[in-house]
Amino acid sequence: MQIIRKIKDLRRVIGSLKSKRRSIGFVPTMGSLHEGHLSLIRAARKENQQVVVSIFVNPIQFGAKEDLKRYPRNFKKDLASCKKEGVDIIFYPDIKEMYPQGYKTYVTVQGLSDLLCGKFRPGHFQGVTTVVAKLFNLIQPDTAYFGQKDAQQVLIIQKMVQDLNMPVLVRVLPTVRELSGLAMSSRNIYLTVDKKRDALVLREALIKARELIGLGENDPKEVVRKMRQVINKNKAAKIQYISIVDLKELKPIGRIKDHALIALAVYIGRVRLIDNAIIFRDVLKRNLKVSRLLRRDTFALT
Repeated sequence: MQIIRKIKDLRRVIGSLKSKRRSIGFVPTMGSLHEGHLSLIRAARKENQQVVVSIFVNPIQFGAKEDLKRYPRNFKKDLASCKKEGVDIIFYPDIKEMYPQGYKTYVTVQGLSDLLCGKFRPGHFQGVTTVVAKLFNLIQPDTAYFGQKDAQQVLIIQKMVQDLNMPVLVRVLPTVRELSGLAMSSRNIYLTVDKKRDALVLREALIKARELIGLGENDPKEVVRKMRQVINKNKAAKIQYISIVDLKELKPIGRIKDHALIALAVYIGRVRLIDNAIIFRDVLKRNLKVSRLLRRDTFALT
């Protein structure tokens, strides 16, 4: 396994792989790897001849009052995890390598980046798309792997790839959860045992939404109202937003007809957590037992 810190060295290695027509699977991360990241790495390992993982805490996607300085970092542990999963290359640049003095170029996907999480984190998705565009340009992957937990991020990246004619297939894999049902996140490390228990209200609210829609409720306002009731029962939880939107433009829908994205952001104490579910109404209408349905974490984004 190679650890590469410099862009010039990365270009040389990637150039060699491309000359040999080796397929490249790429998993971009900010480190503090958990089972969700590892599921992406395993998929990349299975489907490609070479696997590249980037570890870079990207400063331009953090707001002024966000947790850049204290964002969890454990490169030694990440290195061991990557080695165990058969990663071929780790790209581990510093900030000056990615954003040298005088850097002035940014990538923005208009219309999608200021909704949902973007409404509350101005500039966040510009930071994401800029760094991902740079990484795609440097690594030239055949396939890049992302998790459904960051559904808005994935849709924005897919749109960027489409609009800029990037020759990259974006693969989206299901959210990986802890045994309790809490979506895995690097920020879960901030949660105490009690706070992790409190955080289960995000999942409980999504389950409530699925139950309601499966029983025929098609008014998103009513679904959101019931979700709020579930979350507000926990005094440690503070809702930032709950939205039911379409899967292309992320705009609120008047009726739940065919499919929809249910997305929410909730503070548990000082920790901001996100989660989502993608609902296909025809799936929910099938004669499946509710218990079986709710164990499923559908569904791939397209």
